Amino acid sequence: MPPVPTIAVVDDDQAIREAMDDLVKSCGYECRLFASAEEFLAFEPRSAIDCMLVDVKMPGLSGIELQAELNKHSGRPPMIFVTSYKDERTRNTAINGGAFAFLGKPVDIEKLIGCLESALSH
Repeated sequence: MPPVPTIAVVDDDQAIREAMDDLVKSCGYECRLFASAEEFLAFEPRSAIDCMLVDVKMPGLSGIELQAELNKHSGRPPMIFVTSYKDERTRNTAINGGAFAFLGKPVDIEKLIGCLESALSH
């Protein structure tokens, strides 16, 4: 039996992290929660993460800056941005940086689940 995929949620909002944790677990996946990009970067082994749900605007490093940092290394997991900050420039930066998807808050749950499933089977 293949291992259960692990999804990282990187968001400074505790309520969002908890809601995403519930959603990810309800889909049958493992979940790891991170309150900041820096907390995620300090996590080892990052290779245990199969997909990431990332906020754009956070204190310290933004989600876009986290993406740029992870792009310096091979084997970055697919990143799905979930944000209330939905300007085209930020979206284009995320997509051009290799984001798997860029979704607005409040997030459409069915769309998010579809993106997660696609990213994991990619």
